[in-house]
Amino acid sequence: MKSLIHHAHLISPDVEIHDAAVLIERGRIAGIFRQGDRLPEADRIIDAAGKMLLPGFIDIHSHGADGRDVNDASLDSVRHIARKKLQEGVTTWLPTTLTQPPDRLAEIVSVCAEYIAAADFCKAPGIHLEGPFIAPGKTGAQNPRFVRPPNSAEFENLNRLGNILIHSLAPEVPGALDLIATGKRLGIVSSAAHSAATFFEIQIAKQAGLTHLTHFGNAMSPLHHREIGVVGAGLLDDDLKLELICDGIHLAPEMIRLVFKTVAIDRLMLITDSIAASWIGEGEVQLGGLEVTVVNGSARLKESGELAGSTLRLNEAFQNVAAITGLPLHQLVKTTSWNQAQSLGLADLGKIEIAYWADLVILNPDFSVWKTLVNGEVREAD
Repeated sequence: MKSLIHHAHLISPDVEIHDAAVLIERGRIAGIFRQGDRLPEADRIIDAAGKMLLPGFIDIHSHGADGRDVNDASLDSVRHIARKKLQEGVTTWLPTTLTQPPDRLAEIVSVCAEYIAAADFCKAPGIHLEGPFIAPGKTGAQNPRFVRPPNSAEFENLNRLGNILIHSLAPEVPGALDLIATGKRLGIVSSAAHSAATFFEIQIAKQAGLTHLTHFGNAMSPLHHREIGVVGAGLLDDDLKLELICDGIHLAPEMIRLVFKTVAIDRLMLITDSIAASWIGEGEVQLGGLEVTVVNGSARLKESGELAGSTLRLNEAFQNVAAITGLPLHQLVKTTSWNQAQSLGLADLGKIEIAYWADLVILNPDFSVWKTLVNGEVREAD
């Protein structure tokens, strides 16, 4: 079956076409047309009526949504989160874990693998393993009871169970460099997280294979004029890719402007780091066994007040960055999918281009989601 989206404001990396049309066949983009071109026949027509048509978002760091958590170790919960992700315009998602006991973490990863095999909502090519091998003094909202030294056997077993695509760990803790090297051998991206590393330690970790920084600016050694730490490494080092939570809470608007002004846009990746508190408004939820309270969109641990993930949706992150930076959308759209796809080696994703998968999101003028398509099929509509 052939589908045609027409009267769309097409926005793709370095490309912007008003009144465009896109032909979809066998789940892939088969043609792109400009105003005045003769349009092909199709079995189904979607009139975008001038709305924004973008590559489907790729959220590489998200723990939960709408009262559900990946760490519930429930297939029903993972499927529910994936459905809510579609409503944010996300077409590819990495279910993201937390620091948990070994047996429980293995159970969580196994449940994620069940969803990965079916992926009946958004795609899930693998998982993001956040923790448990982090710095005890930088736990943030990770449960400190379950932090432990790097363990190669546990790491490789988790990868066998669930296909790890990203591993977030503290690169300065003893044994972490060996895990980073193992990850590189297995095709797993290693990312510095919950880390007190010095700039020098980040450089050593890079030699072992480190390429990412997790939720940049949060739970990491800050920029200081005598030791620039992990934050300074992210600003200075052109080889590192940065995850950004652009909710105005985890990163102040001024910090967002600074990052986009000083760091090449090809290194920046918007994430949500969303937890069960997203989509519920205000209230209380659990995060890895810790109680979280949500007030005015800010999720914090009830006991310590530490930030505990976010309530952010990815379409909102895109809107926020557009408003804060004023940069062209055809540049900013790189941060919602293309950079993630390139970093993880996800083929034929992240652009609206002939032969690419028709993973697409159509946004209203206010950046709310109108329709989300996966492999050319509408899987969520407003």
